[in-house]
Amino acid sequence: MKRTLATGSVALLVGAMLSVSATSGNAAPSAPSSPVGIAAAERALAEHPSDVRAAGGDAYRIDRTVSDSSGTHVRYARTFHGLRVYGGDFVVHTAPNGVYKGSSVGLEAPLTLSTTPQVTAAKAAKAARSRFSGAVATVGSPELFVDASTGKGKLAWETVVTGMRPDGQTPSELHVITDAATGAHLGSFDEIKMVTGTGTGIYTGSVSIDTTLSGSTYQMIDPVRGNGRTCDMNNGSSTCTTFTDADNVWGDGTNANRQSAGVDAHFGAAKTFDYFLNVHGRNGIFGNGTGVPSRVHYGNAYVNAFWDGAQMTYGDGSGNSRPLVSLDVAGHEMSHGVTEALAGLVYSGESGGLNEATSDIFGNMVEFYAAAPSDPGDYQVGEKININGNGTPLRYMYNPTLDGSSHGCWSTSTNSVDVHYSSGPGNHFFFNLAEGTGATSYGTSPVCGSAPAVVGIGRTKAEKIWYRALDVYFTSSTRYVNTSTPANTSRAYTLSAATDLYGLCSVEYKTVQAAWTAVNVAGNDAACPAGNDFSLAAAPASGSVNPGSSVTSTITSTLTNGSAQTVNLTASGLPSGATATFSPTSINSAGGASSLTIATAAATPPGTYAITITGTGASSTRTTTFNLTVNGPPGCSGTNSTDVAVPDNTTVESSITISGCAGNGGTGSTVAVNILHTYIGDLVVNLVAPDGSTYLLHNRTGGSADNISQTYTVNLSGEAANGTWKLRVQDAASADTGTIDTWTLNLGGGAPPPCSGTNGTDVTIPDNTTVNSPITIAGCSGNASATSTVAVNIVHTYIGDLIVTLVAPDGSTYVLHNRTGGSADNIVQTYTTNLSTEVKNGTWNLRVQDAASADTGYINTWTLTL
Repeated sequence: MKRTLATGSVALLVGAMLSVSATSGNAAPSAPSSPVGIAAAERALAEHPSDVRAAGGDAYRIDRTVSDSSGTHVRYARTFHGLRVYGGDFVVHTAPNGVYKGSSVGLEAPLTLSTTPQVTAAKAAKAARSRFSGAVATVGSPELFVDASTGKGKLAWETVVTGMRPDGQTPSELHVITDAATGAHLGSFDEIKMVTGTGTGIYTGSVSIDTTLSGSTYQMIDPVRGNGRTCDMNNGSSTCTTFTDADNVWGDGTNANRQSAGVDAHFGAAKTFDYFLNVHGRNGIFGNGTGVPSRVHYGNAYVNAFWDGAQMTYGDGSGNSRPLVSLDVAGHEMSHGVTEALAGLVYSGESGGLNEATSDIFGNMVEFYAAAPSDPGDYQVGEKININGNGTPLRYMYNPTLDGSSHGCWSTSTNSVDVHYSSGPGNHFFFNLAEGTGATSYGTSPVCGSAPAVVGIGRTKAEKIWYRALDVYFTSSTRYVNTSTPANTSRAYTLSAATDLYGLCSVEYKTVQAAWTAVNVAGNDAACPAGNDFSLAAAPASGSVNPGSSVTSTITSTLTNGSAQTVNLTASGLPSGATATFSPTSINSAGGASSLTIATAAATPPGTYAITITGTGASSTRTTTFNLTVNGPPGCSGTNSTDVAVPDNTTVESSITISGCAGNGGTGSTVAVNILHTYIGDLVVNLVAPDGSTYLLHNRTGGSADNISQTYTVNLSGEAANGTWKLRVQDAASADTGTIDTWTLNLGGGAPPPCSGTNGTDVTIPDNTTVNSPITIAGCSGNASATSTVAVNIVHTYIGDLIVTLVAPDGSTYVLHNRTGGSADNIVQTYTTNLSTEVKNGTWNLRVQDAASADTGYINTWTLTL
């Protein structure tokens, strides 16, 4: 788990929290990674240091990068004289052509504080221990850091005290923040956060869950979602036994059957995983495909459930009769893990309110996504667990004030209330954005003051806007309203997200504006034009072409304001020898479309170019970008002799595009580098393969020597030869600069193309269904071998249900497995097949049919060798 200070890697669903002033520290538009990517961000960082409040003593580390059709967004962590800076994180935004677009930043001004503490670590540890309620197990070593969560830097200690809370059952990891100058207590938060209350029974009703057959026994382990398991704590606090069953029919909907609570928890974990994967493209909670463990029946009459950053734990409630395993509790708590990974929102004040609102939003969207028969989506939070004891929910998104404590409209006091109550404006905004104000199917949403009514854009668009803002724009200290750094606000960042997804001043953009206004969150965003206006888009937004050939894209226009107008289309930024034509040359701004053809000449130089498409109308002019990659000449080597300046403390790149080189690089591939620089000990030089893999060539050796003129031998046999390769040069110290003069890449002629392929993407095999998994073979000559092999790994709980067939590119079929094996688990076998009549090149499919009911599985991986 990523260690944070007060970010709410986990968070309370209800209850009070001490005010905390310190913390520590990808469904967006899809497109290939920006060719300038990180180098553009590094260059922008060097050219615009004031935008990120740079100071002497700062150092930056790339934390995460998102590249798509809007450009590249690089998120940085900051240190100051070697100390971690909470609230110092920022995001640099660049356009697809590398042009700087601005930054998301929370600091008000550059840091100027002393880093010498006046309070010792021992005193900080003693103070932290005194703050712990319960039985202390350990007191960690205090860490000195810079707390900049308010926008201004303050030297502080963070001490972690672990143990058990006074109830003797709830684990605690209390982070205590102490002023390193005065010894004052600045705040604290517990990394183990919980929902406190009583449940009303078993919630989801009759649902399907994915389990694993081991021998003749089924286990509550989800093979489809990273083997997330659900286990029984047996009303203890240490050992957890995975649920098992003989017939794969689990629970009976009552608490008398211990499996029933397990079904709810298992289902909740699965649907939360599926929601983030299928709606937002995030591979589960952790982003790496790993499943979430769920522990039920924890403790004795334990009226809590908690997320600890790695797993969910659910108590059984009062009298061990009311498990707290409802769907929105699971979705809410696990979503805190996503917030931590993406933006790390501090868990106090308005930032904490946005953290809690994010979990309420995604918890409810999971509920809608799951469509459980007994727990449909409703924009209420915790309505099933009945914490209040009177059948009312914890929170109402359509009118947050109904709970008696939450703020439904932003005010100057919102930053001072508990985060569960400062979540209200965020929750209310999201409801208004999705469903609109006034009377709705889910409740009546009032507007604040005299704000105009809002017509919603639907949940699908609203949830994508919120996730995009969290992923790309929010910083750890983002607030609703921020007078010191007005751009670091949820309104500004959701408007940026809406622009990326739907266009500047689109209906969606304007609805975001209206929905924030309706909850009294104003902004300094530029007003949309009052006249006639439109936006442009290219689909696809990028393409590659061999010199002398052409590529096409469709340019469309969307009306964003006023009346339609005629838009004339032109293109600029074309490489030498390339031309652009439009058919037709002008379109209507209200949904018009034109086919763009970019034709290149045989002499067009290889490289990647950002082509600007301009639409000129009578009232406004708008642009969009098409990224054109011109392949290098056929062959396995290339040279780039265009000078690239290497400024101080900056990373730059120079690219070579290889095409027509069959197979992979050679084991003895060479990179001949000529860099002019007055102190090569400053330099880190990497070769970057087309898939992003890096090969270190030079790492700050050579001291004060001038220039690098050297040929490096690199084993590139694991890399496909064709594509754009980059020489990445980082100047990692001050005072000396230089230039990439020229470099040559020789891939050793390329290894013979492998006439084999593997597909490791899981493909679910539902009951009585046929599915396919493809492998495309290219660059091989002739027909396949008479002893071709098909290595199959299928996870399935009854292989006697299965018919497995290899389908050749011409449609011919070769049966590998035909309902043999009875109740045995899984097919892990290599089949030898005579494919000598089949051409190697083309798309081959592994076709799997489940021909009977009751058992399911998935294609795990398969390899075809011709």
